[in-house]
Amino acid sequence: MQIKCTTAYQLVVIGAGPGGLCAATTAANLGMDVVVLDEQPSPGGQIYRGITNTPAHRSALLGADYQRGADLVKAFGASGAKYLPNTTIWSLNSRRQIGILRHGQASIIEAERVIVASGAMERPVPFPGWTLPGVMNAGAAQILLKTSGVVPANGTVIAGVGPLPLLVAWQYLRAGVWVKAVLELSPLSNLWRAAPRLPRALGAGNYINRGLKYTLDLHKGGVPIYYGISRLEAQGDNQVEAVSYGWDMPGISRRETIATDNLLVHFGVIPRTNLTKAAGCQHIWDDGQQCWRTQVDMWGNTNVPGIAVVGDNAGIGGARSAEHSGRLAALEAARSLDIISSQQRDAPKGELLRDRMGKNDLQWMQKDLRVRPFLEALYRLPNSLLVPRDDQTLVCRCEEISAGQIRQAVREGHTDPNQVKFYLRCGMGPCQGRQCAPAVAHIVAAENKRPVSEYTPFRVRPPIRPLSIAQLANLEVGSEGVKEFGVRSSGVGAHCVRP
Repeated sequence: MQIKCTTAYQLVVIGAGPGGLCAATTAANLGMDVVVLDEQPSPGGQIYRGITNTPAHRSALLGADYQRGADLVKAFGASGAKYLPNTTIWSLNSRRQIGILRHGQASIIEAERVIVASGAMERPVPFPGWTLPGVMNAGAAQILLKTSGVVPANGTVIAGVGPLPLLVAWQYLRAGVWVKAVLELSPLSNLWRAAPRLPRALGAGNYINRGLKYTLDLHKGGVPIYYGISRLEAQGDNQVEAVSYGWDMPGISRRETIATDNLLVHFGVIPRTNLTKAAGCQHIWDDGQQCWRTQVDMWGNTNVPGIAVVGDNAGIGGARSAEHSGRLAALEAARSLDIISSQQRDAPKGELLRDRMGKNDLQWMQKDLRVRPFLEALYRLPNSLLVPRDDQTLVCRCEEISAGQIRQAVREGHTDPNQVKFYLRCGMGPCQGRQCAPAVAHIVAAENKRPVSEYTPFRVRPPIRPLSIAQLANLEVGSEGVKEFGVRSSGVGAHCVRP
């Protein structure tokens, strides 16, 4: 299929979170022609969502970490980088041609360099009742709080692993929301796993101190926190009406129920990899983070020339780490285009970054990375969560495929996640496997009694996001030379193109 590229830039940054903002700001200040593509209506990414429009009282409620985003957005606005909000990226190929959808118009742009900073997503973990209305991700609930001040009217139960459930519960408590319980699903045995990593994590005392503060404030506010939960179920007919939870340990088998019409869940975050997979970037299994991530060098470079990945998109490291990686990738982009020398690029503490990254910022970034091994060990998910026990649990929401159907497909000889995908169509719906790929891989691995890292992830092809046939047919073309785009007219991701 021959497609003309309408616009070309020196640097295209995908995503306007901390990594993308710092990459674009640094590059623009070095004189590069930069455009930032962002699905959101304003810059800030998920962590600083709505920072430019959030009222002062709500910003104060969310805390100092959230308020930091205002400085990043201000610096970005002053840099002169071009910003395209409300822009969906539906394709990225190895020739740095990017398919975008903006104001209903599909088009192709290209770049000499691309920095992917599309961040992370909440890890999808299927459990009984997870598709019921009223069950949502804690991160999504936090976004509603940040952008619109929307909170559950009748209280909520928060369940999952990691620091975010505690943070959301603490923010809700400050906002006057009834938090009925926090259910911590990390195995108690993780304490022994994490203990050897605690001394190093204490060097990032701000993290440990904040976690203790959230916990103490929740206890003072009368919010019960239950640890070591091993079974979770959302119950109800047309919407969630109750949450059932329990413990399965030697000598202990107990179940409890809490009536609620809202359940927030969180099972950690994983990098968004659909774009980098489509572009042909190499990915590696990260056992500590229990996920696939793009393989990059210290400058963010991937194996695909001209494509770099920064921030949580290249492995979960936190906002400060994302900022630093964005700046480094921008320096590398400028070096590759002969805007600066290798000597200037290799001096991150010198003139180029002195005004952009102070000593305190560097210390915060180092703390972010220092605490990661402790957090990964403390909140490591057990197989009992990653592999749904109940055969009736829905795994692929788009195609309505259950855990039992996947297990049966493996028994019939489809012993690879991609074979299961072809056979059952799980991963072929509008989400392109975002919600089911990890669970399918873990189920296949468990059935074959092999590590999940031995299996190739779902293959991805454009469109990465749903694109109507009308939008594709009306693809905007330019007057520049015809360039071959990386899709085939006979199979342009027809599994997720809307009629």
